[in-house]
Amino acid sequence: MRVISRRVLREFAERHPKAWDSLRNWANAVESAEGWISPADVRRTFNSADFVDKMTVFDVGGNKYRVITFIHYRRRAVYVKHVLTHQEYSKGTWKP
Repeated sequence: MRVISRRVLREFAERHPKAWDSLRNWANAVESAEGWISPADVRRTFNSADFVDKMTVFDVGGNKYRVITFIHYRRRAVYVKHVLTHQEYSKGTWKP
């Protein structure tokens, strides 16, 4: 899978430097994933992944951060839409 765009991860890490290692590890794990063709495959790799509407939400950094993505399985791409702290995520303003 390809992570599009790591820039969103870097920008979040600039504001929250302690998050960088966890975000980088998440991105590397996603890029190493093979054969994701459905949400069930994502769950085998990340058992805490949640599916909200058409988005996939990953808990990162011991539940401190949320990476909100759209996964296009055929294109093998994971589009990073938002990276939020747990508190920001809980407000729900990211939802479509």
